[in-house]
Amino acid sequence: MEKNFKLVICFLFLLSVSGPTLHPQQDVDGSQDHPLLSRMDNFYISEYQFFNYDSHEFYDAEDNEYVIEGQKWVIDYTLKEGFESPGQLMVEKNHINAIRKIGGTILYERGVTMKVTQEDKEIWIDLWVSSDGSDYRLTIVETKAMEQEVTADPEALAGDIESTGRAVVYGIFFDFDSAVIKPESEPTFQAIAEMLNSHSMLKVYVVGHTDMTGSLDYNMDLSLDRARAVVQKLIKEFGISGTRLQAKGAGPLCPVSSNQTEEGRKLNRRVELVQIITKK
Repeated sequence: MEKNFKLVICFLFLLSVSGPTLHPQQDVDGSQDHPLLSRMDNFYISEYQFFNYDSHEFYDAEDNEYVIEGQKWVIDYTLKEGFESPGQLMVEKNHINAIRKIGGTILYERGVTMKVTQEDKEIWIDLWVSSDGSDYRLTIVETKAMEQEVTADPEALAGDIESTGRAVVYGIFFDFDSAVIKPESEPTFQAIAEMLNSHSMLKVYVVGHTDMTGSLDYNMDLSLDRARAVVQKLIKEFGISGTRLQAKGAGPLCPVSSNQTEEGRKLNRRVELVQIITKK
């Protein structure tokens, strides 16, 4: 009996000292925080995955879907034993405030979906938090922002309109989900204005196009708003007569590439100048 008792005591002792080994409460091997976001206090990385190229579906408050491709991190954090959970809302607010502080955009506050644009890349963040706030997961995808590789050429624009009746323009950039034109679009506007000034009888539809991310109605409205913004800029800043320009929105209805890839979606987001033929 005494021998069996000693064996039981020895077994319980081994369990007590092996507990921390089974649950080390420390970051898994090879893991690290993403440089953009530090972790919550008293949490450790319980799971970690990195993909050199993968995709993830992000959603905004209107349930529009954005399939983003690029480098991808999936980082799971778990609260260390012995510490009180900050709660689900606190974890969410902490991350939202951190992204806002660096100029990021919050697409959905109870999801949470966020986006940061930094120089040549976009960083998309999906945050999931357990109901008690003791676990949370960051899914982060970095994709290169669209680069202006080709500056519009006035002669090429005119040549395209003469031969096909339209010219595709890729050098006009807008803020995310907005009709606000970015400053880097200026060289393209100068080229369009030069082309229109050189062909004083030419009248065009300025047609906005989007990719197929999000609802049809939303994209139809967005494409028209962007076309109107282009027209207004040509009138106000470049002196083009408003009688020569008409804004139209085609939304995602006239794709030139697949909407299944980011490269294809970039090609579908464009402005076209379509010649207006008047009856004599």
